[in-house]
Amino acid sequence: MTGKWLIPIEEIRENPGKICGGKASVLGTLHGKGLAVPFGVCICTAAYDMYLDRTGLRGRILLEFSRKPFEEMRWEELWDLSEKIKHMFSLTPLPPTIENELEEELSSYFGEKAVAVRSSAPGEDTAKTSFAGVHASYINIRGAQDILRHLRLVWASLWSDKALLYRKEMGLDVFSSAMAVLVQEIIEGRTSGVAFGKNPDNESESVIEAVYGLNEGLVDGTVEPDRWLLFRQTGNIKTHISAERTKAVFASKEGTELKSIPEALRKKPPLTPEEVLEVFELARKTESLLGTPQDIEWTFRETTLYLLQARPITTLVKEDRDEKRVWYLSLRRSFENLKELRKTIEEKYIPAMQAESRALEIEPLTDLSNNGLAEEIEKRAEIYQKWYSVYWDEFIPFAHGARLFGKVYNETVNPKDPYEFADLLSGTEMLSLERNRKLEEIADKLRKDPSLLKALKELDKASGTIPEKESAGSWSETENELNKELDVLVSMYGGSHSGSLEAKRGLYRLLLEMASRPRPAVKKDINHIEHLKEKFLAQFNEKNKQCAAELLDLGRASYRLRDDDNIHLGKLEAELKRAVLEGRRRLTQKEGEKAGIVEIEAFYSPESRAELVKTLRDPDYSPKWKTFPEKPEIFREKVKPRQLLGNPSGRGVSEGYARVILKEADLFNVKAGEVLVCDAVDPNMTFVVPLCSAIVERRGGMLIHGAIIAREYGIPCITGVPDATQLIKNGDYLTVDGFLGIVTVLKRQE
Repeated sequence: MTGKWLIPIEEIRENPGKICGGKASVLGTLHGKGLAVPFGVCICTAAYDMYLDRTGLRGRILLEFSRKPFEEMRWEELWDLSEKIKHMFSLTPLPPTIENELEEELSSYFGEKAVAVRSSAPGEDTAKTSFAGVHASYINIRGAQDILRHLRLVWASLWSDKALLYRKEMGLDVFSSAMAVLVQEIIEGRTSGVAFGKNPDNESESVIEAVYGLNEGLVDGTVEPDRWLLFRQTGNIKTHISAERTKAVFASKEGTELKSIPEALRKKPPLTPEEVLEVFELARKTESLLGTPQDIEWTFRETTLYLLQARPITTLVKEDRDEKRVWYLSLRRSFENLKELRKTIEEKYIPAMQAESRALEIEPLTDLSNNGLAEEIEKRAEIYQKWYSVYWDEFIPFAHGARLFGKVYNETVNPKDPYEFADLLSGTEMLSLERNRKLEEIADKLRKDPSLLKALKELDKASGTIPEKESAGSWSETENELNKELDVLVSMYGGSHSGSLEAKRGLYRLLLEMASRPRPAVKKDINHIEHLKEKFLAQFNEKNKQCAAELLDLGRASYRLRDDDNIHLGKLEAELKRAVLEGRRRLTQKEGEKAGIVEIEAFYSPESRAELVKTLRDPDYSPKWKTFPEKPEIFREKVKPRQLLGNPSGRGVSEGYARVILKEADLFNVKAGEVLVCDAVDPNMTFVVPLCSAIVERRGGMLIHGAIIAREYGIPCITGVPDATQLIKNGDYLTVDGFLGIVTVLKRQE
């Protein structure tokens, strides 16, 4: 061992896993047994632990985890937490004593040679916990300073969302985790690949996959490999499946580069039959030395076969292990995949959703018989369910585009604020903002026409409702024009409120409230956004700048559609609700209040909808309505904390009385200057945001709807506040600190 922190591979002995981690320990063992392993050194876990303790990072990480129980975090919150912690590593330099010693030793070992900087966490590449593809590795790094920068990035990957999910699934203690890092000379092989000593799908076979150039293209799926199936007992080739062989990954000055391969190589497999046998024998030898069948990575440089990595073959990452984790990881798409997905969403799905909702909107429901209405309800439920599935299968994965951009932005720009990228994405035109602007235009008419404002106030005061279209004949021309504007607005942007008379009446009440205060402006700082764009693009050379601009455009589309898709889905939901409400109206007319004892929200549940359909078809059927259970008051009565902790998601500090949203109708009671407190904001709710002084949400995430709309209006927002709607009551006077993520209850409403 040389110095305090580094151990060369040839000095690594068996079972030093806690010091060197799994990957380095295995390679050290195999090097000692005579296998060809690229030269390298291991930076031990002690360096990681010292870094965390000397810089105070360990305490800061614990603070971030204290904001919300880990097991309650949704995938958006997990990504945000991970990004924040990883960014701490990027901004926190090594203590000078550690940095100087490491820099001196790394320079003596590698000089300016190209190296790979790879994770080697304790427990990694073992039979029980492979951590395959979980931690970061970086290829073609040159110079001690650049190695040390990537050292911190590999350490940070211990806290990636993938790593946190994996440790949770495997029952590992996140806080006791550590990371060793392996620095190895790059072997620029002519051919590289992987081999499975035993085929996980057929134990009588071995599998070899090979590509030209570096392994990176094969591992990340960029390059299709040639594939050989061999008889495991003899090594004889059973099947060879050829690939197209058009491109390969090679080392470049910036790291690695995907290039076209020469025409002659396209017609030639990357391995000869003799080389296939040599790789097979390497896989069997590692199995013999380590005791179990291995998944190995290898490369040929000229005629020498090098072993790059070996780990036990494991099939732990299966859907029956943890379906939520598998689903979450499926959201992570490549740049190319996201571009294709965007095209499908914008050119196929959204136009089809719009066409279907328009067709449903013009269908007259009052003319249908009871049987016809029952069929219509079932048809609309089927349509809504179809698009709801598309939303989860296609729209939700596309939301990863904004996160992919955020990851690249943070790694290239390295800003002080890990969420600065969201400022660059904001200012994007969204349907909810367009809707809110039109509402403000209508409110402007009320401000400018006192007689119209007075008439609406008197109507609201007299009956608590606004006249329906049938009685609109008594309205003035201006009032009729206003009514038509609102009809168009609700039809175009109403989302789940479209077609609902109750929602329309609620919007009138909100318009009166909006007209009672000056019009707020969407706080879009064009100069700041343009500055961030220039700062981002300046990180790339001319060759890659176009790709960076495309990634920004993709991120903005993802950011916009994350909001717009809910409006489109909401309109289909509204058309289903319209049919259900027509059925409820008929039952109420027939049986009086007996049919309407179930509240409207409960009527929309699948169970109550099924009961309604049965009742419409059979007049003698006695429905069993599903009702909402009373929410327990235990938190409100027994726990009264003065401060609640969440994640800062919109900058600023504001005060105001709490307006707690427990059901849809509560939205229409929001008053100017109140703090919106809710379980989760969706775009069908954001028409009330211009009235609010701040937003507090139980659901967390920097890129969820509440956070997005709060940034557009420049108001404080805190997300991920546990039990927010139970611990805060209507009328509590709050301070919302969007910088620190703290909600303070200054005065409670008794």
